Amino acid sequence: MSQHPLPENLHIDTLAVRAAVDRSQYGENSEAMYLTSGYVQPDAETAARRFAGEEEGYTYSRLGNPTVTSFEMRLAAMEGAEACVATSTGMSAILLMCLGLLKSGDHVICSHSLFGSTIKLIGSEFAKFGVQTSYVSQTNVAEWQAAMQPNTRLLFAETPTNPLTDVCDIQALADIAHAGNALLVVDNCFATPILQRPLSMGADLVVHSGTKYLDGQGRVMAGALCGSKTLIEDVFGTVMRSAGMTLSPFNAWVVLKGLETLSIRMQAQSQQALALAQWLEAQPQVARVYYPGLKSHPQHALAMKQQSGLGGAVLSFEVKANTPEQGRENAFKLMNATRMVSLSTNLGDVKTLVAHPASTSHGRLSEAQRQVAGIQQGLIRVAVGLEHLEDLKADFTRGFQAL
Repeated sequence: MSQHPLPENLHIDTLAVRAAVDRSQYGENSEAMYLTSGYVQPDAETAARRFAGEEEGYTYSRLGNPTVTSFEMRLAAMEGAEACVATSTGMSAILLMCLGLLKSGDHVICSHSLFGSTIKLIGSEFAKFGVQTSYVSQTNVAEWQAAMQPNTRLLFAETPTNPLTDVCDIQALADIAHAGNALLVVDNCFATPILQRPLSMGADLVVHSGTKYLDGQGRVMAGALCGSKTLIEDVFGTVMRSAGMTLSPFNAWVVLKGLETLSIRMQAQSQQALALAQWLEAQPQVARVYYPGLKSHPQHALAMKQQSGLGGAVLSFEVKANTPEQGRENAFKLMNATRMVSLSTNLGDVKTLVAHPASTSHGRLSEAQRQVAGIQQGLIRVAVGLEHLEDLKADFTRGFQAL
């Protein structure tokens, strides 16, 4: 029992609530959760056609599930994509992307500022299979252009980056990629489709860690790839049938419900992050604040253009120190002195989360790699939540008083 077809040209806030609602015969208002591994077929002939791909229908939840399909359809609608495939985590979405697009002899261009696990997966694990990776400046378009080779298969960027919030020019990178018959893939985890829709700026694929803002409350893990129907179904679909990095129906349902409040959360948390970033800039113990919403950010104008005028909910700042060792010591002292914020490497929660990137999210990188990426020992990342701003200021003041 499906609802009436939705009107066209709905706002993204409405799509986040109304897209992909497919009701059962019971007419439930809230999307149903289909917790099943397999499906009963009406007859042997139908089963044969469905397993052969000749007829639509669910056969096995590794290959498809109604709740997962609802999540995929809704996120695709929000990103302006033709299709979406959901995965168990954000990193498994990147793994699926690599398995579907790359082969021995291919070349990938990434920025130095990518998330540490992404660098390890593409640069180290896929190097075992003959995939070459070049690393360039996140913000220097000329470096991306110079790194292009005849065998370049894809350009991979996250914008803003984790944790320094560097912003790349999506349209410029898309033009470079397409001129060389390559694809541009954008990790849209920090901005979400509420603030930024990379496909509308020329990107070919969007990657998501649904674990972050799409869920919004740190409950489950999820990932997704959004793009053309050809890429999602013909390229990644064949890999998914065999590899099984499948999103569970329960997790899909949780993130599906999280999407309903994504718009109001992203707007409120972005405004909160801007206010906190401005306050941090005025603190004498702070050497520098990294946040796209600040006018001091090197790519502020580009970020405001690409991100609907909002800077997102993640910022980072460096505590003052004379040596790297002192920077690490001061960062740890500050974090340990707080009493309300959570020390956690996750982000996207309604609770404010604080992390030390050099020893956690980027801890597996060499010190040389961290230096190239600009990850200093005194750097602290803050994923701003929905607590009262004055309470957040008071908690960080406790941290500064410990220095």
